[in-house]
Amino acid sequence: MKPKIFLLLAFVAAFLVSRASGSLNAYYLDVLLGIGINIILAVSLNLINGYTGQFSLGHAGFMAVGAYAAASITTFLGPHVLPWFGKAQAACGIPLLFLLALVTGGIGAGVAGFLVGVPSLRLKGDYLAIVTLGFGEIIRVIFQNIQAVGGSSGFKGILPCTTFFWTFSWAALTVYAVLSLVHSTYGRGFLAVHDDEVAAASMGINTTRYKVTVFVIGAFFAGVAGGLYAHLKTFISPGGFDFMKSIDIVVMVILGGMGNTVGVVAAAILLTLLPELLRPVAEYRMILYSLLIIVIMLTRPQGLFVWRPRTRKTGSEGP
Repeated sequence: MKPKIFLLLAFVAAFLVSRASGSLNAYYLDVLLGIGINIILAVSLNLINGYTGQFSLGHAGFMAVGAYAAASITTFLGPHVLPWFGKAQAACGIPLLFLLALVTGGIGAGVAGFLVGVPSLRLKGDYLAIVTLGFGEIIRVIFQNIQAVGGSSGFKGILPCTTFFWTFSWAALTVYAVLSLVHSTYGRGFLAVHDDEVAAASMGINTTRYKVTVFVIGAFFAGVAGGLYAHLKTFISPGGFDFMKSIDIVVMVILGGMGNTVGVVAAAILLTLLPELLRPVAEYRMILYSLLIIVIMLTRPQGLFVWRPRTRKTGSEGP
């Protein structure tokens, strides 16, 4: 099946399910929408960490930028679009306004990714991870001190605009965009940077430009996911986008297999359902996650959902 046809079918399926979602239990619907949002986050981070070989710990910061930007548009602009309708109708009843909010949130996150990427993506490895971690914490502290969006007490009164259609349409679009990009002629540069950055640079590839580009694209989709998350929960606070949120997303990428989109999608589904199954021991969730990473790295370093056999490298072979 051609990718464009698959994307169109995904849009149609999301629309049809969304029309029938009113009969679903509210709790199950919330979990399903959480799965879709996590798919967007995990697949977009996989583009950075998996396909390009960088290691970002600031994805929650980009998500926060998108969440606050999108929520600000629907909350402050929505009531003025059609003042003769109710507040919820003015914002959520106009698809273009919510789409504008999500795209604006994504663009805002992409700009943030560019601003942090240009000076820092000349770094690599542990140094890049530290810089992106610091960026995520800076974003959290900034929103914590902006009283116009609630400050440390959080942004309240966000409209519940997120539906099954919006969530899984964006999830399908994210998967389609990432797969199309990495399998394109231009996208081969990302894989070259991942395999050997020094060799890629020696062949004339501008590795910094490729890394900044992939960072901006990944940040854009993280911002869209943040906008969907804000309009699903109807309340956001800076504490919801802390370091541990970034770790959650990184765990999905590692569990699914770096550079394996299908595996990352499966891991996002699994790790969204797992906390719900472990609600009686929710306080030990991060301990379980940490143990899970250790076990995977020892037994399946290629990822839980990657079935390629491990190859052993030898220094020399006899005749």
